[in-house]
Amino acid sequence: MKLYGTAKWCVLESLVLLSFLIVGLVGCAPQSVADNDSKLDVTVSIVPQRYFVERIGGEYVSVSVMVEPGASPATYEPKPEQLKDLSKSVAYFSIGVPFENVWLGKIVEANKAMLLVDTIAQVERMPMATHHHEGEDEQEEEHEDEVGAPDPHVWVSPELVKLQSQAIYEALSQLDPQHQDAYKANLITFIEDIDALESDIRETLSGLKNNKFMVFHPAWGYFARDFGLEQIPVEVGGQEPSAQELAVLIEHAQEEGIQVVFAQPEFSIQNAETIAKEIGGEVLLISPLAPDWLDNMHKVAQTFADALNKE
Repeated sequence: MKLYGTAKWCVLESLVLLSFLIVGLVGCAPQSVADNDSKLDVTVSIVPQRYFVERIGGEYVSVSVMVEPGASPATYEPKPEQLKDLSKSVAYFSIGVPFENVWLGKIVEANKAMLLVDTIAQVERMPMATHHHEGEDEQEEEHEDEVGAPDPHVWVSPELVKLQSQAIYEALSQLDPQHQDAYKANLITFIEDIDALESDIRETLSGLKNNKFMVFHPAWGYFARDFGLEQIPVEVGGQEPSAQELAVLIEHAQEEGIQVVFAQPEFSIQNAETIAKEIGGEVLLISPLAPDWLDNMHKVAQTFADALNKE
């Protein structure tokens, strides 16, 4: 019996030692899973918003995008798996793009516990631009209605991005007050970068021979307003121009000495190519939906400067 008790004690001692070893190994295990779980899973409507949220949220956020790269925010229909994945998100950041008019209610229904953040609540939107046209009073009245529609492209204005960034900061701080100081520091750095961007764009666009540019989809109205340019759109209200309107646009481009028609890869460029051919010019592609918003804005400004015959 004495031998059995000694053996039993040795076994118990070994088990205790083994348990300490196991605890030690768990304590030293990689924290990647825990780190990933601690991130805020959030969803945004368009690709540039992911840049904004990541600039402010940094390592503490994981961002999903509803409108996939290459798709149009005007007509996009979320996939069933995207709506299902919303169950993981703690917040949805809306920005007022047209697809939200149809889908935002369904997005909220997919996860009622999710915080809905209106990032443009403090943004005063301007009316959409219209193209030049001639015709009957009925046609003019129709275009007046189009002009009254708010322009959704609020992310091409650096000043308006500052307002959106503030809304993002406030939402992240509400969801994760533990890291509010980090979010605040990131916000300040991002706004400093935006200030530098604005200064650079103004310098890039100084001394232009012509401040008017023709664009297929009127995505650059806020940019034009901010930096003293005039946007002449080919498409208005999602509608391509009639043959008569197209002829007016071609005549107007010739009168203004316009040699470039801007288009974006998310839309058809057939009418843009028609106009460019008639004026002996070319089509240049620029996208407001590029993933690196800051870099893209620098490049777009330079493209405008080159096309508008900078002195």
